[in-house]
Amino acid sequence: MKKEWSISNDKILLNFSMKYCRTEEQVLNSDAFRGVLEHFLKKNKEQPNRIYRLISETLQKNDLERQIFAITKITKLLTIMTSKEISESFPEFSVLYEHKEKFRHLIEAVYKYWRSIERYCIIQEEKGTEGLQNINFIESKQKFDELILNMYRKITNNLSMTTPSVYRQVPAGTNVGLIVGQSIWPIPREYVILKDIPFIKNIVMETPFITYPKRNTRDGFFTEVFTNPIRRAGINTDHFFCYPAKIGNLLAYIFIHRDFLTQGVSLSNLFQMATEQEIAGRKPDLLYVYGGHDSNREPKDVFYVDEVNQMMVGFVTLNEKYDYFGYLKKMSLTLHNILQLRRGNLPIHGAMVNIVMKNGKSSNIVIVGDSGAGKSESIEAFRSLSEDYISDLTIIFDDMGTFHIGRKENKIVAYGTEIGAFVRLDDLDTGYAFKELDRSIFMNPDKINARLINPVATYKDIMQGLPVDILLYANNYTKVKEDESCIDRFKTVQEAIEVFKAGRRMSKGTTTETGLTTSYFANPFGPQQKQDLCDPLIEKFFTKAFETGIFVGQLKTQLGIQGKEKSGPEKAAIDLFKVINE
Repeated sequence: MKKEWSISNDKILLNFSMKYCRTEEQVLNSDAFRGVLEHFLKKNKEQPNRIYRLISETLQKNDLERQIFAITKITKLLTIMTSKEISESFPEFSVLYEHKEKFRHLIEAVYKYWRSIERYCIIQEEKGTEGLQNINFIESKQKFDELILNMYRKITNNLSMTTPSVYRQVPAGTNVGLIVGQSIWPIPREYVILKDIPFIKNIVMETPFITYPKRNTRDGFFTEVFTNPIRRAGINTDHFFCYPAKIGNLLAYIFIHRDFLTQGVSLSNLFQMATEQEIAGRKPDLLYVYGGHDSNREPKDVFYVDEVNQMMVGFVTLNEKYDYFGYLKKMSLTLHNILQLRRGNLPIHGAMVNIVMKNGKSSNIVIVGDSGAGKSESIEAFRSLSEDYISDLTIIFDDMGTFHIGRKENKIVAYGTEIGAFVRLDDLDTGYAFKELDRSIFMNPDKINARLINPVATYKDIMQGLPVDILLYANNYTKVKEDESCIDRFKTVQEAIEVFKAGRRMSKGTTTETGLTTSYFANPFGPQQKQDLCDPLIEKFFTKAFETGIFVGQLKTQLGIQGKEKSGPEKAAIDLFKVINE
């Protein structure tokens, strides 16, 4: 990032390496403050309201430049003088004291607008002017945040000429801080356009982080193309950041446009960030450009198998349609899954937990199902019932994992891909979101398919490689009687394969699908596109499961049945505990 600041798509980026404000005067004199004020005034002019009338009538300024100058000057004066003193000393602002309540609304509106946009501060490792290279990053961010809050308080106090009795320590400065810098990696010739994009090295986040992306569902499948999409891509390297992620045992370089930075920062709660030592000199297994420009200027979400460079490549265009975390997460997992298929491993769209019962019995359980089938909800049902049944619960994966055949034990061994969970709030216990508030990222909490992203496991946990004891398909559409078990065990390999491959589920609004739907092997993220690779692996792994005595069946979660969204997964969990004990 070469500029001191930028604002786009309701996000402001402050480059602390180029300009760091230590005083109120520096803030109010900065180009960034002027830019925020300009965006605020333009927004209110497009939709004339009380604020715009106040500016035009009370200040008697209709020209944008004069409005900015007047408001900036008033704000500066209010940091050192009361409204009464300003009215007496500056004739042009004589109405300030007389109409101080109206001006209070103006100051509040500007402050509210500032807090409504996402605010990022960035420090670059290389030296810059007026920079902070040798000062502790977290401390610098905290001081700036305190400066903004204290400045707001001083201005409002001087304007109203009263001192409040209650002080609220709201996050008034920046939401997120990033340390970025260049990393040296062997860039193939086809990808040289990406060489100047800085890598994210550290993230400091104010949680809970509540964001409002433009979309809240994902649509359709990712399609394969047979020419490298990066070759024709338009990429302004000054507008991109790279998040280096460890997805399972694979290394991914995910290049994110600044307009989608919310989604990129949210990756820190989902995928383990690779360290400098893990990046240096290493070409990635997976490479994903999220927010590039296509030569045809059409929405595009595609992947490409780069045989020459032995990489999987993903590409999604910069379009409001893709401003949803599912497009970032699921494309990354699609690339991961296809590469695992090519290596002879079976990607699993599901959840896995290691459960230790209070009676000492334990089991490694995998629940397979597409979005909304009840995988995460079943895990949370296990957690909510833990006091009565469980002594310990470890999540191995919450959405996607991989089956390998263990070399030593010749059994199915499972590994995870993510350290976090991308959870649909609507179907969870009402208190869950509040329990996880302190570390979470909330996306569109006021809409259908509201989501929460929070860490649930360590990278060490998901990569330990545990043998599978119970393998279940999450059936969310079949109603279960009170005296009936939620679990059916399959008798043959073919019976099991038929149910797992059909991938039936009742849609829950996580995508644009409705009603009872099907998806190949409940996994539209790789297996769907590469069925020729996946078919023999399904046969191989399910045959191995029956040969080694794994319990293979279906778990009727009833999540897709009206009125059973909470009680269904709870009953399924209790029945599963019975199976473990047996």
